[in-house]
Amino acid sequence: MLEVRDLTVRFGGITALDGVGCTVEQGEMVGLIGPNGAGKTTLFNCLTRRYDADSGSIRYQGRDLLALPPHAIAGLGIARTFQNLGLFSRMSVRDNVLVGAHPHSRTGFLSAALWLPVLRGEEARLRREADRVLERLDLADVADHPAAGLPFGTLKRVELARALASRPRLLLLDEPVNGLNQAEVAEFATTLREIREEWDLTVIVVEHHMGFVMGTCDRVVCLDFGRKIAEGPPEEVQRDPAVIEAYLGTPA
Repeated sequence: MLEVRDLTVRFGGITALDGVGCTVEQGEMVGLIGPNGAGKTTLFNCLTRRYDADSGSIRYQGRDLLALPPHAIAGLGIARTFQNLGLFSRMSVRDNVLVGAHPHSRTGFLSAALWLPVLRGEEARLRREADRVLERLDLADVADHPAAGLPFGTLKRVELARALASRPRLLLLDEPVNGLNQAEVAEFATTLREIREEWDLTVIVVEHHMGFVMGTCDRVVCLDFGRKIAEGPPEEVQRDPAVIEAYLGTPA
């Protein structure tokens, strides 16, 4: 489904990604780990066209992602959540989720300005779809509540709901359980495994919570200082000496 080759991204004198390459098969759940500053979110930002690459290639289902504008990415079936919550705090939970459904809106400015029946029908359809996602993630009770003021764990599920509303085939989760307690992490892991099957999703997860990554991912890729240092099954990667050194350092 996804092939990254020799991807390099520089910010001035800093090389954030240095010749990174990996592949993701359809239906896989891949964990992307590494210390802070390893380049994990930079890779996500390249996949979603927020950043341009200095060299290398990214192909998604055979298409060259780097040749596409950022606004085309969601329409291809790629959705993401953010390390720092990217919700609209004054909007209701339902309206935040409806933002994710925007790529499936077909009416234009004129229909909206004149409030034509075709627009009303489309909005009703998208609202029903959003409500189904909210119900699935146990968010129906807060659908009309502004995002501001809700518990952090609830907001994480709202971000997931917004991503699912775009009907993704490839889901990118950037630190989805960061800041959650152990019970919330276990609940999120169960939910993610279930929706992966229900929605037939391919998932890439950036996460520092090793228990979550090792318990949910089929394969793990580890970055350090912008380079890939390990890749393989979770139990193999967590024993890799280079990974241990990257996280724990070496004896003085």
